[in-house]
Amino acid sequence: MRDPSRKVGIKDIAEAADVAVSTVSHVLNGTAPISADVRERVLNAANTLGYLARRREKAAIAVLRSVLLAVPSDTLPHNEHNLYSWTLLSALTRECERRAIRVIPMEVDKPTASRSHVVDVARAAEVDGILLLNEDRPELLQEIAASRIPAVLMNGEDHEMQVDSVTPGNRFAARYATNWLIGQGHRSIMHLSWEGRSTIRRRRDGFLDAFRANGLPLDTAHVHLAEGYLPELGARAIENWLDQHGGLGGITAIFCAADNLALGVMTALDRAGIRMPEDVSIVGFDGVAIGEFTAPPLTTVSVPLEHMGPTALHLLEQRIVNAALNPPAHRLELGCRLTVRGSVRRIG
Repeated sequence: MRDPSRKVGIKDIAEAADVAVSTVSHVLNGTAPISADVRERVLNAANTLGYLARRREKAAIAVLRSVLLAVPSDTLPHNEHNLYSWTLLSALTRECERRAIRVIPMEVDKPTASRSHVVDVARAAEVDGILLLNEDRPELLQEIAASRIPAVLMNGEDHEMQVDSVTPGNRFAARYATNWLIGQGHRSIMHLSWEGRSTIRRRRDGFLDAFRANGLPLDTAHVHLAEGYLPELGARAIENWLDQHGGLGGITAIFCAADNLALGVMTALDRAGIRMPEDVSIVGFDGVAIGEFTAPPLTTVSVPLEHMGPTALHLLEQRIVNAALNPPAHRLELGCRLTVRGSVRRIG
């Protein structure tokens, strides 16, 4: 019987997992390919014996060797309109390179990529986990959850709470930004959005929350929809509003659900001879770098894109090392901050 006062070592783990000491060393340090079932057995034994907790405190365990990165195809071509996804993916890629984690990319929305295909590719590649970006179709999440492969959804919502997820605090951030606009004297505010995924709808919810919290009538909270998030669609949407209302229609601020929309709005307003922020204030959401160079510079809600990927990796690690405990899914929201620039003026 092992003396409980003695520190657990890899020999104890090897005995508990019924493997060689060298196998334990390879699993814990990521120095050689080990089959998934043996690796899981070793990690479960190490976790049960309390070894993992001690190693994690010293940041001395390599639990992740490879991940399947499932992304929509529109995030792959690098252009000025997908800076949100590219900034997120760049930070994730840098962190994986730093930690020698192999990334296997997959376009998840291709016609050949059925929901089961994602799981099939992950199993064939023997990855340690799956990272999903922007892709939160319920049927896909259900398939991944049923596979028991550790997975984390980035920038999406699993309404059934079957897999771990990390996302910006969209609703709270939108409420904060709208509340700030109200504090600047604005009462008739447009929220320009589009019929996007639930993460975008949360921004609309937060916008309306702020009006309710301030006791303001919702008939001055104008939700106006564009056909999508591209700048030209934002420009078209605001031009339609101007035509229908013979001008701004009394609104003093426009809170856009994405910086891309704000860029289009600013272009359209400039063409119409409407001054910013003298005639109307503009606020965006995302915090992509291009907002610094607009005229006037764009006030925006800055999302912590640099932190989302590393946070997802941490959640994936926790899921792997605690597999034996089968913990409930975690939903982690990251705080956003308001970056105030020159596109908003105080009124009243």
